[in-house]
Amino acid sequence: MRILLIAPASSHWRGVGKHRIFNGKTFRFSLLSLLSVAAATPRDEDITLIDEQVDDIPWDGDFDLVGITCMTALAPRAYEIADRFRSRGIPVVLGGMHPTFMAMEALGHADGVVVGEAEGVWSRVLSDVRMGRMEGIYRAKAPASLDGLPAPRRELLNGKSYATLHAVQATRGCIHGCEFCAVSAFSGKRQRRRPVADVIEEIRSLPGKFVLFVDDNLTADRDYARQLFQEMIPLKKWWMTQSTLAVAEDTELVELAAKSGCIGLFIGIETFSKRNLEAVGKSINRVERYREAIARLHDHGIGVEAGIVFGFDSDGPEVFEQTLDLLDKIQVDLIQTSILTPLPGTRAFEKMSDWILDWDWSHYDFHHAVFEPKGMSPEQLQAGHDWVTHEFYRPSRIAKRMARRLRWPRGIATLPYALAMNLAYYGRVLRWRFKGYNPAPSKREQPRTRGLGKMAPQPLMPATVAVEEDRRSGWRQAG
Repeated sequence: MRILLIAPASSHWRGVGKHRIFNGKTFRFSLLSLLSVAAATPRDEDITLIDEQVDDIPWDGDFDLVGITCMTALAPRAYEIADRFRSRGIPVVLGGMHPTFMAMEALGHADGVVVGEAEGVWSRVLSDVRMGRMEGIYRAKAPASLDGLPAPRRELLNGKSYATLHAVQATRGCIHGCEFCAVSAFSGKRQRRRPVADVIEEIRSLPGKFVLFVDDNLTADRDYARQLFQEMIPLKKWWMTQSTLAVAEDTELVELAAKSGCIGLFIGIETFSKRNLEAVGKSINRVERYREAIARLHDHGIGVEAGIVFGFDSDGPEVFEQTLDLLDKIQVDLIQTSILTPLPGTRAFEKMSDWILDWDWSHYDFHHAVFEPKGMSPEQLQAGHDWVTHEFYRPSRIAKRMARRLRWPRGIATLPYALAMNLAYYGRVLRWRFKGYNPAPSKREQPRTRGLGKMAPQPLMPATVAVEEDRRSGWRQAG
């Protein structure tokens, strides 16, 4: 059987991997979801894997099955691809986050929809295709066991088009249930863990220096994380992953992470407002400890990329300038900004349905204001988000962050990586023309565009003040 697996891309990113300069390679990691589906496919099947950021779709190919995965923002493109192949009589199965939570919508464009993780039903999908029938919705009876998972089929991708093909997953699921995140609904609120020996064996088989853990919270089970990090020390790899800032409270775990090669963590800081954190179910974040926690990670040579979300209920036009100032004070090294987006599968989607203004799924990419926020206009939300991104990645700010990094342990050794990441984000600012404007400038900054009237900035929560007052001299992070 000839199987075509496709990761669609938006028109903005389609084919960008062929560009000689702004090719997005720094942010392109191996497609672990499709590589895992390929690994669950018998070896005697003929598999072609297409990443639309890099490859052209073989529209005229003779395939027996087309499988497409997508997040919400890529659902329209996934449906377009599916409809085109189905018009030729080729069966199509859709999977991923969006088809899982909008299964009946997706089924209008496919012969089958995989709800949840594919490993538990993929053999049944293939069997049904061979028999010339598909049952519509495929849903596993229980989450897949992570014991003895086959190695991802990395050889199906052209490694030269990616920052690394060495993406590894040690755990699935997230024990937290943040209102705006669908991970726990998709993979479960109980964390499942691969045997440490299996993870180490996979990492040992990978050439090169760098490994990316794609786990949503690798350090949720600290005992498991300790064992994993201890076993990784002899491998002498550098690695990154996602975590919560709570990891910094465990000095022993931070030390082990550093010894095992951790050079960066993506951490969902989200906001500097306690009220917002409590409202969306992320009280694990302790605003008054942000700076101290980040300094501790920096002291061990671990950088922090902060995930920041704008558009929460307590956010007003002043939040953008205040957030930028506080990001400078706590000295994060990278940021990934998002506009609050009510994705299907999240509690936010249910809660905010009456406020949604835009139902075009392609705009649900975290960079479009698709709803009416409480504290500002959609235009202000969009403009402020773009402005913070533009300002944070100004060359002068990047230079300051690089100079600061030189004081860290391993700071010089990891400087090329940190500079590459910052410049890649700067390139994205240029490519996407992020500029925006500050909707509520203080006296030191006047609005550059659009007459907004005089909007006096309001303070964030008292916890924010605590962060500003807790001025610790020292270092800060990256990720």
